[in-house]
Amino acid sequence: MLRAVTAVPLALYALALATPLRGQSSSAAPPRLRAGPLVVPLKLDGRLDDAAWSGADSITLTQVTPVEGAPAASRTVVKVLANRREIVFGIAAYGAPGIPITSFTKARDVDPNDEDHLALVLDTFRDSRSGYVFAVNPGGARFDGLIVRQGEGINSNWDAIWEAATAREGNGWSAEIRIPIRSLSFRPGLSSWGFNIQRQVKANLELSRWASPAQNINLTQTSRAGVLEELPDFALGMGLSVRPALVAGGGHPAPDSKLDGTFKPSLDVTQRAGANLLASLTLNTDFAETEVDTRRTNLTRFPLFFPEKRSFFLEGTDIFEFGPNLGEEVIPFFSRRIGLLQGTTVPLRAGLKLNGRAGQTNFGALVTRTGRVEGTTDGQTLGAVRLRQNVLQESSLGAIATWGDPLGRAGAQSFGADAIYHTSHFRRDKNLTLGVWGTGARRDGLEGNRSAYGVLLDYPNDVWDIAVSAKHIGDGFDPSLGFVPRQGVRRYRLGLNFQPRPHRWGIRQMFFEQSYSLVTDRTGRWESYQVFLAPINWRFESGDRIEANVIPQGERLVEPFEVADSVIIQPGAYQFVRYRLEAEFAARRNIAGQLTWRFGEFYSGQLHQFQVESAWRPTPGLILELNGEHDIGRLREGRFEQTLLGLRTQVNFSPDLTLSSFIQFDTESHILGSNTRLRWTFDPAGELFVVYNHNLQDQASRLRLESNQLLVKLQYTMRR
Repeated sequence: MLRAVTAVPLALYALALATPLRGQSSSAAPPRLRAGPLVVPLKLDGRLDDAAWSGADSITLTQVTPVEGAPAASRTVVKVLANRREIVFGIAAYGAPGIPITSFTKARDVDPNDEDHLALVLDTFRDSRSGYVFAVNPGGARFDGLIVRQGEGINSNWDAIWEAATAREGNGWSAEIRIPIRSLSFRPGLSSWGFNIQRQVKANLELSRWASPAQNINLTQTSRAGVLEELPDFALGMGLSVRPALVAGGGHPAPDSKLDGTFKPSLDVTQRAGANLLASLTLNTDFAETEVDTRRTNLTRFPLFFPEKRSFFLEGTDIFEFGPNLGEEVIPFFSRRIGLLQGTTVPLRAGLKLNGRAGQTNFGALVTRTGRVEGTTDGQTLGAVRLRQNVLQESSLGAIATWGDPLGRAGAQSFGADAIYHTSHFRRDKNLTLGVWGTGARRDGLEGNRSAYGVLLDYPNDVWDIAVSAKHIGDGFDPSLGFVPRQGVRRYRLGLNFQPRPHRWGIRQMFFEQSYSLVTDRTGRWESYQVFLAPINWRFESGDRIEANVIPQGERLVEPFEVADSVIIQPGAYQFVRYRLEAEFAARRNIAGQLTWRFGEFYSGQLHQFQVESAWRPTPGLILELNGEHDIGRLREGRFEQTLLGLRTQVNFSPDLTLSSFIQFDTESHILGSNTRLRWTFDPAGELFVVYNHNLQDQASRLRLESNQLLVKLQYTMRR
């Protein structure tokens, strides 16, 4: 059966070899736009009726999908104005006849891809590797992020001070986006930046872009951006930002405990030593406003990965990124190791961070001092340094080092080096990445092979997406400030994806996916393998999607594995086949979501997993999301059932005032927890948060208070 299923996508691959690949010639000069002078301050209302806009140069966008290179059905006009202290973008997004606006939310940092939106990128160093992303939807919801992984991803947890206003007229809309220069780092002396802008119209899935309007190119690939020229000589002033904050509140930290009050001042100071270097100091830091992690079920033997969300650690994360797309398998420096230990929050007494760029050199340094937690750790000094040198047009060489241990174990250090060759001009207009990396760890008492290294060859393109990688992770590789879920193994992976756009049968794009992964021990004996086959993964012109997968896999256990309470799988070699059926309903609808059913063999028995992700958006001011998973395991060693539920409610009074509540329950911890947060941005530089956390423990079918806490945080940034 496996051989027959594998032959289906392989036959399609072979058939496609004769299919010519479209693409825009990379030899064309990038388009250019002149920034007009901003002499008189603009009233930011989303309407391009100020006199300054009338004399500014303009550009229009070209269709990327559904028909590459065609005129956009929904016309977009873009203008830019700038003075020494700010840059302002004015965009008129006209509506095509019969195409409605799709817009549901006004909240900050919601994924814009589910709605109509405008997104722009700025490469302020003209290095073709890094940049900023700013996006806005018709309701005024703002999204920002840092470009990471050579343009293949966005770190959306980064936030900056900026403003946006929108206005609607019929089925069209317009936007004004104002970005203070002090919110950006840039190479001094440049009179031009890399710039690109893209518009999505969700109702007909039209995507249009200014520079490189090709399906093979992503907006975040700043190497394929246009040029925003005639920029003024920007002035940063003193470059000093001071953000005092005050947190007050209290609650019950444990069952039957007394009320515990909190009054905590904190201070964040940043100083720009020139346009391209930022020094950040944090004292007595509090992260009360940070959203809680979303709970997930874990039926593997290895820990789950949760991303960094805390503001102090997010600045410069694009510089600290290590290696060629290592994902979650090897992270030499993982900032969540600082201030979070074994599920306990550790006080961050002080932190100093330096990040910037000088010429072709990118650098970042971080040192922190954490506080004492009774019975867990004393105060520790922890730090990291990262250097990355730009070479060739889009490539880099780098090194990283860390020191310190959250538990106070002596002699903790790690170090590593990486080299990444990347080009977006392979075969004229294709993307290609070749990367090698290596890292090692030290600590008193740490034994075994303490190194890790690997290589990646990646061809990530629209029609063909092919990747092959190999990793060695030593049995003693345990960096104190890193994340390594699995040690003492060698990992191999091959991915082959053919993604044609048939433009018929109502199908927008088809994804024929294959991936093969193998994990062995040091002797070459297999420990895990998985074959992922997707003979059906079709996205329709409506935005809906269906998918069917076959997943043969194997696990060799060398010790017992408790997959659920009192269900312990014994050592041995297990080989089984699992299946997945999935249906996704287009996000452009008021009611949208995804249904997934995973079923088939699982170790010594059977496992069914039912998942639902749903959203109901009756008005732009209200969003309800229900997510859940129910697992039913029937194994030789025992039976188990697990349920995980999450309900998120979001009330958007305006783009600057949002009330959200996230309620979670799972049958493993038996804790019903809620995180309710009011966020009021009363000024672009000032915010008020009111956060209430309430946790109940399910004991003998009765809910008992586990903990609760009410916090109010006020912060304001003063710039000079």
